[in-house]
Amino acid sequence: MEGEIIFNIDVMLAKRKMKLGDLAEKVGITPANMSVLKTGKAKAIRISTLVKLCDALDCDVCDIIEYRRPEK
Repeated sequence: MEGEIIFNIDVMLAKRKMKLGDLAEKVGITPANMSVLKTGKAKAIRISTLVKLCDALDCDVCDIIEYRRPEK
């Protein structure tokens, strides 16, 4: 059984009182692609996009991405 990667972008958006479209614009990706990241449906993310997310949200990678171990 595998663990999973959880994106906490929605949590950070709420903390920063920011809208998804505004974040997408700051990061330089489409709102549709930002939605894919937010919902956890993305299969990959570029490091450069992750850096831009951290800059735009003024946070660390661990605030955005979380690893959940599989239940035993």
